[in-house]
Amino acid sequence: MTGKDIPGLEEAHDMIPQGTKINVTFLGNEDLEMRVAAAKAVKEMGFVPVPHLSARRLRSQDELEEFLGRLQEVGATEHVFAVGGDPAEPEGPYPDSLTVIRSGVLQKLGVREVSIAGYPEGHPDIPDDVLWRHLDEKVLALAQEGLDAVVLTQFAFDTEPVMAWIDAVRERGIDAQIRIGTPGPAGIKRLLGFARRFGIGANAMIVKKYGFSLTNLMGTAGPDRFVSDLATLLADDSKSGDVKLHFYTFGGLLATSQWAREFVAAQSSGARR
Repeated sequence: MTGKDIPGLEEAHDMIPQGTKINVTFLGNEDLEMRVAAAKAVKEMGFVPVPHLSARRLRSQDELEEFLGRLQEVGATEHVFAVGGDPAEPEGPYPDSLTVIRSGVLQKLGVREVSIAGYPEGHPDIPDDVLWRHLDEKVLALAQEGLDAVVLTQFAFDTEPVMAWIDAVRERGIDAQIRIGTPGPAGIKRLLGFARRFGIGANAMIVKKYGFSLTNLMGTAGPDRFVSDLATLLADDSKSGDVKLHFYTFGGLLATSQWAREFVAAQSSGARR
């Protein structure tokens, strides 16, 4: 959710299981008060806030400490997501999430677990070998700092590169929980727009695998096929370890929550039959 999504969270509240992790973004057009208010709302409604720390948007260590201090006041610093962020040039001393992790600030202000980014389908601006090196360095740095790690991925459409990437992560000796980014139900045009923005494969084959038709671009698609296929593949892969889902709601908290509840109910009904 973003800082503007508190009304949407209130609307979806009864559809989301208590204890669910809900990430709170760090957007350039939102301020400290909005971000803290959103994290506080998540906490007060019985969920687990995961505020984002956008490294290149932080102008100073003082700003990082102020943000975490305010989050700590509302009980929202145990889990954070450290990410580089969108600006091409850093606005302060943190060019990437690794420098935030190594700053020593996180533990002092109550952080216990840090999510870091994973890219099963690569990144449009960063070579694969660099992505792997950064992942190794961040996992090692978190261990050295005494912080738990979670690898949270960009959203994907296709299970094949996701499974290959999970196996590659485990082969590197990384046993942290992996949360696979999954697009919640959304208009197809919007999904493909996000996919192109993030460099994610969005050709006709991927779209077909995801389970919707390019002939109906005004329609809405849910991740039913992706989630079902991924569950089957994970069940058959003894090396995959601890893997969960992370839903990108694209502003649709209620729609995503309803989809998840209906999907689980359908799976349970099928199992009983």
